[in-house]
Amino acid sequence: MQGAMESCFGKMAMSGVMGFGLGGVFGLFMASMSYDTPYGGAMPNQPSIPLKEQLRIGFKDMGTRSWSMAKNFGRVGGLFSGIECGVEGLRAKNDLWNSAASGFLTGGILARNAGPQAMALGGMGFAAFSVAIDAYMHQAPKDE
Repeated sequence: MQGAMESCFGKMAMSGVMGFGLGGVFGLFMASMSYDTPYGGAMPNQPSIPLKEQLRIGFKDMGTRSWSMAKNFGRVGGLFSGIECGVEGLRAKNDLWNSAASGFLTGGILARNAGPQAMALGGMGFAAFSVAIDAYMHQAPKDE
């Protein structure tokens, strides 16, 4: 019997959960760095909002952005990992072509609502990114 990290479902679930967590942290960071909220009377002809209300709005925005990023990162991580595991199982090899095929399929699926041209471009972009990351991760360590 395979361990949880050896099964495709286990890898997909773990990647989805880790992607969800990373996306949540990234969403919090990006929301905290956003200066596009015109609250506080800094803009002309705009009333000043009390600090308590500014904080409530700001935290609500951070939660919304964090949740959205978490869902997206989790979906992408799980989808890519599941496809990569399936491709690796079909090919019975572990090489850069798995990353390329998985990236292409994942990018295409993510862009499916935007039409065939977007699917092709999304697939090619995600495949290039996947191969670059995989090649970097599998580099031989440099002796220093």
